[in-house]
Amino acid sequence: MELVTCDFCGTQAPEAETLTWSTAVERGRKQVFCDTCSRAHLRAMEGKLDSEWW
Repeated sequence: MELVTCDFCGTQAPEAETLTWSTAVERGRKQVFCDTCSRAHLRAMEGKLDSEWW
């Protein structure tokens, strides 16, 4: 079982439980964000701001 880590807050969950998480590619690197961080920063994500600006 592989754990996936949120690139914003560090929350970890098994890969099977991350269906509601979001992904992004920033500077050529795939990033994964938990559902809590995704909801909190939805407008910034839609505006295509890098996560360092949240």
